[in-house]
Amino acid sequence: MVNTLFLPELREMLADENRAELEEFCVALNPARTAEFMEGLDDGEAWQVLQYATPERRAEIFGYFSEGRQLLMLLGEAPSQIAELLEEIPADDRVDMIQRLPEDRVEKILPLLPVEDRRDIQRLQSYPEGTAGALMTTEVAMLTPELTARQALEELGRQASELETIYYLYVVDENRLLLGIVSARQLVSSLGNAAKTLGEMMESDVVVATTTENQEEVAQKVEKYNLLAIPVVDSGRHLVGIITHDDVIDVVREELAEDAQRIAAVEPLEEAYLRIGLMTLSWKRGLWLTILFFAALLTAFALFHYDQELAQYDWLVWFIPLIISAGGNSGSQSATLVITAMTSGEVQFKDWPRVMHREIIVSLMLGGFLALIGYAVAYFLAPSPFDALVIPLTLVLVIFCGCFCGGALPIIFKRLGLDPAMMSNPFVAGLIDLVGIFIYMTVAGMLLSAG
Repeated sequence: MVNTLFLPELREMLADENRAELEEFCVALNPARTAEFMEGLDDGEAWQVLQYATPERRAEIFGYFSEGRQLLMLLGEAPSQIAELLEEIPADDRVDMIQRLPEDRVEKILPLLPVEDRRDIQRLQSYPEGTAGALMTTEVAMLTPELTARQALEELGRQASELETIYYLYVVDENRLLLGIVSARQLVSSLGNAAKTLGEMMESDVVVATTTENQEEVAQKVEKYNLLAIPVVDSGRHLVGIITHDDVIDVVREELAEDAQRIAAVEPLEEAYLRIGLMTLSWKRGLWLTILFFAALLTAFALFHYDQELAQYDWLVWFIPLIISAGGNSGSQSATLVITAMTSGEVQFKDWPRVMHREIIVSLMLGGFLALIGYAVAYFLAPSPFDALVIPLTLVLVIFCGCFCGGALPIIFKRLGLDPAMMSNPFVAGLIDLVGIFIYMTVAGMLLSAG
């Protein structure tokens, strides 16, 4: 929501080029609040306001704009100004912004950045998307083990301007080999002991992520061990960067969005819904819709196959929607519950016997309950009470199959190295629709021929 409280004053200050008040505006509030009050300005006006902030403050405020607005602002301004801004932005965020810019724009900006920043960008871009290496920042507080607490504070003071954050101090040797970790709290509490070194107070059992580790696995580690940041090491355990909790939150949000889209049978969107092209959006949705369309055609062919039985027992047609919806809905419920439990780390592959045991019991309970209701309705619509038994028996079997498939298929997909969310609700429902018709007509054929 756009906060219009200061818009008239901001525009008046810009028109008057009131430097003193604009500088005060940039520092008076939290950077997030400052960005919020600037939302009503157009991109050019917002950029003008940012020029009255110090480079560090400018980068902070800019970071709170939406990705879409950041990109538009970067596209509209001079490369020299963009380079000045990027120089102050954390390394991981800087790479993300560079990757969103057109190639010709990047070619003009990169030469204007310091050599070390350019090397850092190239190094981070070399890691595959979705890995810890691509997610990390290289701005890390690294100290040697012989430093005392007071010496460490002095060294931190020298490094502070280059660091994104200081949650932990990472103790390394001359080759950047990770030896241990010291929290900021430990450091401060050790100031009274002048002789105690970082090597003496550090914890050597450090939870780490490797550069090639999947970002989702890294997020699970941070959550499991309640970390504010996690160090990233290469194959030789040399410290190359850290991943902070705000980046982990972004990963969790991204993974949840992807899973929600897959569960709805939509290919994950690489961009925000309102910014993605209509052709791309149609493709993302149409791919799975087409697959599900052909799955539905199989159901139609199945009904055609049983045309004679349905013509002979026409009352069976009345219950087809009931049978199909009961099986599809139960399968979708099971798939959703299992997928979300797997996403959160609650369910692993080793838990599959427990999962299936629970789904089987629940399916029989639900199937039994709905079978009673189904029989009560069929009693009045079927030719005889015996014929009506087709409906409750089918419901039990179909709901059992729905719960079984909805619980088992995501686990199987995970075991095969695939995203369990691909086993989406519509996919499970389409599968159970087909199976449900087969079960329905088989049960009907056996009972009605016997009657």
